[in-house]
Amino acid sequence: MSPNEPAAPLGVRRTDAGGELRVWSANAESLELVLFDATDRDWVTSRVPLTRGDDNVWSATSPDLTVGTSYSVRASGPRGPRHQFDAGRDLIDPYARGLARSTQGEWRSFVVDEDFDWGGVGKPRIPLDHSVVYEAHVKGLTKLNPAIPEELRGTYAGLAHDSTIAYLTDLGVTAVELLPVHQSVSEERLQKMGLVNYWGYNTLNFFTPHAGYASRAAQTGGASAVLREFKGMVRRLHEAGIEVILDVVYNHTAEEGPGGPTSSFRGLDNSSYYRQDERGHYIDVTGCGNTLDFSNPVAQGLVLDSLRYWAEEVQVDGFRFDLAATLGRDADVEFQREHPLLSAIISDPALRDVKMIAEPWDVGLGGWQVGNFPAGYSEWNDGYRDRMRNFWLRDIAAARHTDGLPSEGIGSLARRLAGSNHVFSIERGPLASVNFITAHDGFTAADLVAYNDKHNLGNGEDNRDGSNDNKSFNHGVEGRTTDPEIARTRRRAIRNLLGTLLLSAGVPMLTAGDEFGRTQRGNNNAYCHDSELTWMAWDREPWQHELHAVVRELTRLRRENPALRPVRFGRWGETTPGASQMDWYNKQGLAMSEADWDSPAERTLQYLAASTPEHESFNRILLVVHGLETDVTVTLPEHAGVSGYTLLWDSVHDDVAERAEEFAPGQELEVGPTSMKLFRAHG
Repeated sequence: MSPNEPAAPLGVRRTDAGGELRVWSANAESLELVLFDATDRDWVTSRVPLTRGDDNVWSATSPDLTVGTSYSVRASGPRGPRHQFDAGRDLIDPYARGLARSTQGEWRSFVVDEDFDWGGVGKPRIPLDHSVVYEAHVKGLTKLNPAIPEELRGTYAGLAHDSTIAYLTDLGVTAVELLPVHQSVSEERLQKMGLVNYWGYNTLNFFTPHAGYASRAAQTGGASAVLREFKGMVRRLHEAGIEVILDVVYNHTAEEGPGGPTSSFRGLDNSSYYRQDERGHYIDVTGCGNTLDFSNPVAQGLVLDSLRYWAEEVQVDGFRFDLAATLGRDADVEFQREHPLLSAIISDPALRDVKMIAEPWDVGLGGWQVGNFPAGYSEWNDGYRDRMRNFWLRDIAAARHTDGLPSEGIGSLARRLAGSNHVFSIERGPLASVNFITAHDGFTAADLVAYNDKHNLGNGEDNRDGSNDNKSFNHGVEGRTTDPEIARTRRRAIRNLLGTLLLSAGVPMLTAGDEFGRTQRGNNNAYCHDSELTWMAWDREPWQHELHAVVRELTRLRRENPALRPVRFGRWGETTPGASQMDWYNKQGLAMSEADWDSPAERTLQYLAASTPEHESFNRILLVVHGLETDVTVTLPEHAGVSGYTLLWDSVHDDVAERAEEFAPGQELEVGPTSMKLFRAHG
């Protein structure tokens, strides 16, 4: 069975004789469809044996398998270290479009009504070079928003509310990247501790929206109403020109390790779906207890079918693949750039124009694969994150406390400003790089500048969890401070970090809340907190409103200056449409020498970029970056075709008051400590 050319679809489909269920299992000896009463999902109304057909696909038809029906699958099979068959266990259909709970709390598959009126609203199809991605949690984004009716806060409907959409459009983001929205459950370990998996990286089913994020009315209405609310959210965001990207977790499931709960795949065909050795020991490259075996074409087909469903039926615009290196591992558990699944995802006609973003690593051997995914994927660039944190934070801390110099010259910063062409091939270009300073996993931007160490005791693991290497700097005091100078320096550091992000070539990803300085009080692994610690606050201090205005200004400047967002890498001596011509100068306004690039003592850079028009008007900008806590005198570069510079933004200032000063090439000006200046160059 080829993943690109699936046989008849798995799951439930309508026929003239009722509903037909199709389930794959290579090792089962018998499968049974179990139907439940509409009002009591513990009461079995009928059982129908499934018949094995071609390609190990089992099928059964029942006139009672209709919209609103709850059902399960029971599987019998051989015993042995690689098998976990239990004929009495009710299993979730892996292709179920809806789920329901019995009175005893057991999961049941559910036949949903998929009809929905899209009202002619199509996908925004925003070009990748115009994209500004906003990573957010469905619940956390709106749970505390007083402008939203209380019953809709923290829900899909809350995300679709006028207040939320107005906030997103005003901020200037073009896509929301939602933390996992597939139905998930909390790990048994967390449940015993009285905690939850708030982030949702513990998927129960790949086709069903998480019911807990639906409004109470939709939850009461059942799985069909939950799906309609989700689709309604997508439609409303699309009407506003905002794309929806889903963070998808195909690398492992909520069944955990061999001793974990059996809900679906393990009971249907443990030997085929999960990576394990001959003794039945799981080969875990995800750190989550199990790993789906993507050397198996059926597991590949499962991912493709899920992607097609969300992209076509639910109309989402893109996917961010959690631990994507796992999806590219072969039968020997080695990563292969041209793995059939990775290739199929970007070549599938149904997924054309869908944005594909890889988290290009996992925890297995050879798991770090940044820059090594096929063309068609963008990748989270952790090298960009680390270098920017080092430049604006760690290097500053080192300069304060030692006589030593930073470990790297400014050239490593410049390469990343320009799109990381040392990481991504010239054929892939700068848009292969998803740039980020923070993400859901780790410190927030405000905590990066306020904490040297993680503070994760509330996670119940004695502060052992979460990264110990945050490349952060507290600027002299750990945590909150009343010292006005430290507070000012921290705010400037945040502006420098976010300014670098939004003015770099590549695709910027902003973490929800960083635009106003959200804190998690030093917790850098808040996955298990569903509380005000992780929800966005809407009651903000004056400095937070100022920071929000700065970020809004930066997204506008990015939008209006195509030189900041090249589509392609340039080639030396050639004119490449869609690329930016880049020239680099030191603080004296002279072309950078090799010594300037490599010297750790060099902390000031001038970056002149001119667009090569393809679809937009010609544009040229100058970005001045200064990474010392002392003022510096900079001579603006003299460059052919440039007659002057207009100041657009200066990170020294808390606010974005009008400061449209004009400067001439060759003119000297003072640049404040640890700051950036953006100019528009004109002829």
